[in-house]
Amino acid sequence: MSVNASHLSAFQRFLASESAGGILLMFAAVAALLVANSPLADSYHHLLHLPTGPILSDKLGPMTPHLWINDGLMALFFLLVGLEIRRELVDGSLATWKARRLPALPALMGMAVPAVIYTALTRSDPLLASGWAIPSATDIAFAIGALALLGRHAPLSLKLLLVAIAILDDMGAVVIIAIFYTSSIDGGALAAAGAIVAVLVAMNRLRVTSLWPYLIGLALLWYATLLSGVHATIAGVVGAFLIPYMPSTGEPDALDSPDSPLHRLEHALAPWVGFLIVPLFGFVNAGVSFAGLSPSSVLAPLPLGIAAGLFLGKQLGVFGGVLIAVKTGLAAKPAGTSWLQIYAMAMLCGIGFTMSLFISGLAFPGHPEFVEEAKIGILLGSLVSAAIACLILRFAPKTGEQAAA
Repeated sequence: MSVNASHLSAFQRFLASESAGGILLMFAAVAALLVANSPLADSYHHLLHLPTGPILSDKLGPMTPHLWINDGLMALFFLLVGLEIRRELVDGSLATWKARRLPALPALMGMAVPAVIYTALTRSDPLLASGWAIPSATDIAFAIGALALLGRHAPLSLKLLLVAIAILDDMGAVVIIAIFYTSSIDGGALAAAGAIVAVLVAMNRLRVTSLWPYLIGLALLWYATLLSGVHATIAGVVGAFLIPYMPSTGEPDALDSPDSPLHRLEHALAPWVGFLIVPLFGFVNAGVSFAGLSPSSVLAPLPLGIAAGLFLGKQLGVFGGVLIAVKTGLAAKPAGTSWLQIYAMAMLCGIGFTMSLFISGLAFPGHPEFVEEAKIGILLGSLVSAAIACLILRFAPKTGEQAAA
């Protein structure tokens, strides 16, 4: 039976967008690996670090394509993340405390356990300590893309749980970046950012619903944050919570709120972020050369710590969190799912790709060799997590509800 796209629920639209973007991200990552291991490798790296703009920040120096993407375009990615988080907390799948009970514990444990495993495996080298957060992140687009490839083998309730955990995971990653990966602070620039925030809050109070004043404010907030020493992408998340939001009158997230600036901005940004910015980020950051790669280099503390954190830490933390939440009566088990399917979903959370790559660049400034090693661990942990999780979900026995669907 065909379904008119205009009648799809908001969550189905979200899944369609995220899954398509995730699949495109996979192709971008593969393309980056092919280019980085081809005769075009030198041209690829030269182009990424070619000075292409003014010095916006003394800390960053001349702007390059790599900086424009990681510090500029990724602010739009974080803006969309912030918009989605706010909407889900107010009018979506995380709008009530009851709805937050199940994903909260696995999200928290899914960040803590990988960090513990990474720290244990890298404790011999103090220089690697700052990378503890790299395996703590989940790539929602990549994970949803993997689930999309499985079709009916992944029940909708499992996808809902994965999205909810990933959203809370994103919140945690943003807090980690703001607190642990900010070195020196420029008080004047930070005060300017605070003043811009105050103006945006005032526009909210005055019920300004036109988007362009907010867009100007967000651009100024990004630049002030860049100068302050706090990573500029944090401006995207902060700015998202300053965009006026009018909850929909129909189904949550329905497109019947034309006066809601948040709805308008989110739906305008989503295609650009999903189909251009995130794949472009993947292409410029996933290119790691395998020349000279040996088993000993893969098993070095840094890549091994990240790979083990993503593959083992995520599945143990997320599955353990769900198990504890259900067995203690804190929350109910997702309807129509088996424990084996939930375990595979927990393993899918080990796909850290986008956010892990992003954090690795922040964790090791001035140590490009560590960033390259981190990429190997991220790719290995994410690939193994995705492959085994998809195999389990593909061949896991269907529950009664799934079989009847």
